[in-house]
Amino acid sequence: MAEPDDETVVQTAAEAAEGVVFAHYRQSDVRDLDVTVTFEEGVLDIDVYLNAPDDEADPEAVADEAARAAQEAVDDLFADDTEA
Repeated sequence: MAEPDDETVVQTAAEAAEGVVFAHYRQSDVRDLDVTVTFEEGVLDIDVYLNAPDDEADPEAVADEAARAAQEAVDDLFADDTEA
């Protein structure tokens, strides 16, 4: 089976990152969210910027968690591909 294409990798990572953010915050509480994902020549780069109130959770910690979740989602995507 072929490896996932770049678009699938980017979409998977972005959805995972957004999922983590919105598990911690209501969408209406998030002032700004920027999830930047690139996948070129087999290199994944993820950057998550989050501007949200810090009374519910630490925005920096949530952004870090979101980036890790994005990486794990992509790792799982490739693991599923090699197991198929």
